[in-house]
Amino acid sequence: MSVSLFTNPMWNGLFGDEDVQRAFSLETTLDHYLAYEVALTKALFAHSLVSAEAKDAVLCGCKGFAPDITRIKAGVAKDGLPIPAFIKQLRMRVGEPYAAECHKTSTSQDVMDTALALALRKTSQILQKRLSAVIAALETVKSANADYPLMGRTRMQAALPITAGDRISTWIEPLKRHYQRLNDVAAEVAVLQFGGPVGTSHAQGEHAVAIAAHMAAELDLRVPEHSWHTQRDNMVDYANVLSMISGSLGKIGTDITLMAQQGLEEIKLSGGGRSSAMAHKHNPINAELLVTLARYNSTQVSAMHSALVHEQERSGAAWALEWMILPGMCIATGAGLQSALKLLKQTEWIGTPLSD
Repeated sequence: MSVSLFTNPMWNGLFGDEDVQRAFSLETTLDHYLAYEVALTKALFAHSLVSAEAKDAVLCGCKGFAPDITRIKAGVAKDGLPIPAFIKQLRMRVGEPYAAECHKTSTSQDVMDTALALALRKTSQILQKRLSAVIAALETVKSANADYPLMGRTRMQAALPITAGDRISTWIEPLKRHYQRLNDVAAEVAVLQFGGPVGTSHAQGEHAVAIAAHMAAELDLRVPEHSWHTQRDNMVDYANVLSMISGSLGKIGTDITLMAQQGLEEIKLSGGGRSSAMAHKHNPINAELLVTLARYNSTQVSAMHSALVHEQERSGAAWALEWMILPGMCIATGAGLQSALKLLKQTEWIGTPLSD
């Protein structure tokens, strides 16, 4: 087994999502750190808080900068964050007399939260595209099989006749609502972080709002109304939406698993997984995965709610909990959407439509 099935080479073909994982990768994260420092330096220069010479020196230092990861790892063990070691190396590259102008007026959380905002912006784009594709695929399945007769089941007991269209509608409608929810919450988390040491932006003085606007435009993020160092409700909202998407996909997976079971066989699944002991079995792997990922994300939401509880102007404990949870939820949601698309392609409805 592995600490993370999302990234383990043996398991990530099932649980993983390379596109979403790339948004949180080490290489991408370091690029985001540098993008923040570039945007900060340009904004500070635009408002006369660093000289032209300092700006050029910092930007030159950022260009092509590849930090020593071993030293950053040692720094994280000591400081609890990668940014102090990252900035130390970047300042050494910038060199005197302008090293101190690098990262001026900012703090570690500004860099890391902005990097997270950039990662979530990319993740949202991926999830929006896939969710739209799943909805379209379901609409196609419904159109082709709307009149196929099914027995409606309540509490897993036969109740009254329905059609496939009736059941598929219950799959589609929540996903359409989630699509709108995702669009809304994606905008709420794609926000620059720029609060300085205690979230007040006091180091920028009267220029704070203008500097933040300049940086946000550079990074294609929204301008924050206020520092959100300890205001994590939008992150929790994002996690809630991820869990709802996964939960609705899990409903589809559950229904399809039951419909395909031997003895009922309302649908047939192609490309099922094999058993090492029973050659006659074709296991509904993609359908089962949707259920597993739904349950995984639902358990993570409570932990994200725990990450709301920050002490005063910054928390190390609550903030670090968020780092452990949110990327995995994003990968789980992305993997679920991929699996749903595969599953719908594998599904064949058996029988004669009522209209025939």
